[in-house]
Amino acid sequence: MASFETLRWREGRLEMLDQRVLPSRTVYLPYDSAAAVAEGIRTMVVRGAPAIGCAAAYGIALEALRLKDRKAADFQAGLARAHQELAASRPTAVNLFWALARMREKEKALDGALPPATAAALLDEAQAIAEEDVRLNRAMGGHGAVLLADGGRVLTHCNAGALATAGHGTALGVIRSAVASGKRIEVLVDETRPFLQGARLTAWELAQDGIRATLIADNAAGHLMSRNEVDAVIVGADRVAANGDVANKIGTYGVAVLAQRHGIPFYVACPLSTIDLAVASGADIPIEERGAEEVTGYGGVRWAPEGVAARNPVFDVTPAALVTALITEKGVIQAPDREKLRKLFEGPR
Repeated sequence: MASFETLRWREGRLEMLDQRVLPSRTVYLPYDSAAAVAEGIRTMVVRGAPAIGCAAAYGIALEALRLKDRKAADFQAGLARAHQELAASRPTAVNLFWALARMREKEKALDGALPPATAAALLDEAQAIAEEDVRLNRAMGGHGAVLLADGGRVLTHCNAGALATAGHGTALGVIRSAVASGKRIEVLVDETRPFLQGARLTAWELAQDGIRATLIADNAAGHLMSRNEVDAVIVGADRVAANGDVANKIGTYGVAVLAQRHGIPFYVACPLSTIDLAVASGADIPIEERGAEEVTGYGGVRWAPEGVAARNPVFDVTPAALVTALITEKGVIQAPDREKLRKLFEGPR
């Protein structure tokens, strides 16, 4: 397990590790309402699809606790507003909507219960979602660890570690599990512009756990591949379409193209909750665009000239044909396609 907590429940409120100020400071911010959690998601205090889903579930629980002494009609109306606020916080990560749907199903199952009882049950459900996320990440880690060779050099893009989940991580969870099994792994960390999740977050995570890591500029990946210095690529995902197309942090598509060009396996680690069978292909995945200020500068320092136009799509789509395998809690799915993904959802979860 990682040596820190991304989300934690303390004295009746949610605390989230502020990922905007890492690695220079370790700060936990408190949240006591759905609106506050939605703002934390929107402003990137928390990020990463599974962590966003867990935070949203806690957001519903917090709102229920805040309103538990209201009349039943006011309580239900407040929860409906909470769902709307949280659903509007970020559009691409499907775990957000998966977690909200699960909390909604819990509410329906409690129809007729008094607000205090519903609030307590919703908190239990949010905590169960977070605990389940860690269990699934560890299962993914075990399945994926066998794909990484002892002494392997593994390239990552963005952050898909404990910071992006409730614990252990997806892509970094595979690496953690491989290291725990005794394998020597060197991680090559793409800096991941413009928000620098690799440079600030992945490098910090790996340092906390004593895993060997080397930071590289995003544009250095192809050069290192051409020199046979990369043995595998492993990334996370924010949404996987029914045909196996993968939406992940901007720049992932380019890394996948380079990996195919150089004959390097490209793995995607994600729980089943990230697979969206309702979306036919990557062309149908909504791609979030954020403000230009994330491109024109960082941390209060501006490097672009005033008035220059900027685009900031924060995700791109990697076609399924470029994905060597998906790593899920149910196992490794080689060459994912529509039929293989559909079968993942058959039988026990």
